[in-house]
Amino acid sequence: MSVRIPITGIGVIAPGAIGIDAFRALMTSGRSAIEVVDRFDTDGLSAHKAALVRDFKPRDYIAPMKMRRMNALSRLGVAAAKLAIEDCGATLEADTGVAIGTAFGPVQTSVEYMQEYVEKGAALAPPQLFAESVANAPGSHIAIEWGLRGFNVTLTQRESSGLAAAMYACTQIAKGSVRMALIGGVEEANEMLFSVLDRLGALDDEQRNGIVIGEGGAVLVAGGGMRKPYGTLSGFGIARDTTASISDWGSDPQAILKAMRHAMKDAEIDEVDAIYASANGSRRGDAVERHALERFGKPVVPTKHIFGEYAAAGMLQLIAALLAVEEGRFRNVLVNSVSAGGGIVCAIVSRF
Repeated sequence: MSVRIPITGIGVIAPGAIGIDAFRALMTSGRSAIEVVDRFDTDGLSAHKAALVRDFKPRDYIAPMKMRRMNALSRLGVAAAKLAIEDCGATLEADTGVAIGTAFGPVQTSVEYMQEYVEKGAALAPPQLFAESVANAPGSHIAIEWGLRGFNVTLTQRESSGLAAAMYACTQIAKGSVRMALIGGVEEANEMLFSVLDRLGALDDEQRNGIVIGEGGAVLVAGGGMRKPYGTLSGFGIARDTTASISDWGSDPQAILKAMRHAMKDAEIDEVDAIYASANGSRRGDAVERHALERFGKPVVPTKHIFGEYAAAGMLQLIAALLAVEEGRFRNVLVNSVSAGGGIVCAIVSRF
């Protein structure tokens, strides 16, 4: 990019942590937010744990009449955006862009809409459920709430959705299309998604041969701000592992190395202090990344044992790296996101 994009605000609605201070404390403690699921019935399934957002009261962030028009995913996104804007301390410019990542989008809303459609017919199916059944609903609500008229995109790239959104937004700022952007990720753990992933054999409560899913909303303010930035997003790299199937990880560590090296080249740096790994418990995904990391020879920081996979579409991992550079633990950090299907996005987080 040849431009370092400052991150001036962070909003977090995460498993085990509401707000940036609580999230910082969670990361410092290393305590896992993964617990036995009590939101829906997991009897008959092999997995029973997830990282769920608890003690989140949407009415504390969203006016009641507006909240009625939002599903759970949109509420997570709008609440996280509100926290990020308050943290930033600056008024957003009218042409501020919005880039949101989500791995699966509003699965539960889609299920509810189709149930109404089948039971009552097309004429009586609730139009509000239909409007909220699309993946870009959270980003649209965020733009409407703050009157933002810049770009508005939603990216769905499985595990890499959050970093893909960050890459798009930072590229637009670097090009001069906008001066500020909200970069976010949203994900919801629900019964349909949980049961499908379990039956596909993707889940494992111990994260030894499968993932534990997480949820949440997280938003960054890129550019502007009244406070010293947490850090900068200074480079990105992308690649594709062509050995991967449409729904599984591949076996080519060179593809991951390529993305990592491109991110460093983009940031114009020769070394990083640590790598925040994509590692999530999937045997094939972790194995191919491990081979790449061994060749890179840098300290590795795992995070998904704390808040699971997909949590806020991977944005929590990026935020953890930003806090680490802000606190002076590292100067330059490489953040990896390797997704099933072969997509790879890497980012460089640097000290301001």
